[in-house]
Amino acid sequence: MTNRIFVNMPVKDPAKSEAFFSKLGYSFNAQFSSENAATMIIADNISVMFIKDSFFKELSQMEIPDLKKYCHAGVVLSAESREEVDKVVNLAVEAGGIARDDIQDQGFMYGHSFADLDGHLWEVSWMDPAAFQN
Repeated sequence: MTNRIFVNMPVKDPAKSEAFFSKLGYSFNAQFSSENAATMIIADNISVMFIKDSFFKELSQMEIPDLKKYCHAGVVLSAESREEVDKVVNLAVEAGGIARDDIQDQGFMYGHSFADLDGHLWEVSWMDPAAFQN
């Protein structure tokens, strides 16, 4: 059996999250989406489930932190190039997200981050494959 990763994130409105990330070029799996969730495909085995916060609280039986005050996690998405890093962050800002932090340029690694509509932190990062060869 192939392992799969589902990252679950509470959001105010799954449909708005779907619209936001669709503008960044991501697709969604209708089979795992409903009025309570939108499931974004990152890769064949990796998905992010944007779950309506009231339903998320019901499932987790825990409070959801105020993302304007607290960070609960950061998700790093890989990019094929430096240009793709800039493109994705710029698209996120155009779609209503907020650019975060400064661009990180270490030569072999380049990244920038944004907060989505609900305040979740996303970093987009490119790493030079030559730097990781043995």
